[in-house]
Amino acid sequence: MVALNGCRRGCRCKVRLLRYIIHVSWDAFYTFLADDGWAIASHIALSSLMALFPFLIVLTSLAGFLGSKNLADQAASLLLQTWPTQVADALATQIHDVLTTTRTDALTIGAVLSVYFASNGVEALRVGLNRAYNVVEPRRWYWLRLESIGYTLLAAFTALAMSFLIVLGPLIMATARHYLPLAVETNERFVHLSRYGITVTALTVALFVLHAWLPCGRRSFLQILPGIVFTLLASLISGIVFGQYLARFANNYVTMYAGLASVIIALVFLYFIAAIFIYGGELNAAIIKSRLPRGRSPRAARSPAPAEKRA
Repeated sequence: MVALNGCRRGCRCKVRLLRYIIHVSWDAFYTFLADDGWAIASHIALSSLMALFPFLIVLTSLAGFLGSKNLADQAASLLLQTWPTQVADALATQIHDVLTTTRTDALTIGAVLSVYFASNGVEALRVGLNRAYNVVEPRRWYWLRLESIGYTLLAAFTALAMSFLIVLGPLIMATARHYLPLAVETNERFVHLSRYGITVTALTVALFVLHAWLPCGRRSFLQILPGIVFTLLASLISGIVFGQYLARFANNYVTMYAGLASVIIALVFLYFIAAIFIYGGELNAAIIKSRLPRGRSPRAARSPAPAEKRA
């Protein structure tokens, strides 16, 4: 009898959990539509694509300033590591042209403009997250732009640092193999796994930084964790599915868009990734709202002081 009651309680808990997940997911999707999520996703996708090549110029400038242009090539490879092969290959020629151009003018007007335009992608992400978390940005536009430029430069230096680890990896493996020949794998497998692992780790850290500090207000680690997990899993699945789709129907883009096919393919991929990213923020906001007392809005919960003054 006790076991039967325990089984019933367990089933009820599972049903309640399932209902809660469905309720929160639907609420997040509804607010995604109400917040013009598809339109914001297209804005993020276009801004990200337009910011990609200025960001690569910043990478090559910094790499040339540091004395190693190969690091920029490694960094670009890491950036595209989790992209579908068909999407990355479509941009490979253009990216190669940017990376092979000699750029040692890290402090010239051209490089400064590149940093500014590259930061547009960060600003687009801020707009999407502010809309998802239902917050109004009180800071001045120039402080926000400076913050976005800081994130852009931090991302560039981080990408170069990770590239240095990739370059240094085979040397470390060669030394380790000299002392532990049976315990060390081949360089090729190590490089492949390290590239993918470093990219996924960097993406996870970037998502935490974006959700925690980019939008207005502050959220705890547990509050932003569900959306980040969803974004990672959904992005990987979306990349695999989109890659399979392109493997079969890529000629449709070539027939329809001709020479612009590579750009359109990248834009469509970024569009889906941006929609997933925004929905991750909406999911976090829906979970936060579900835990608030009835009748209290998430915006009021994040700013109790003004509410008290108004009272």
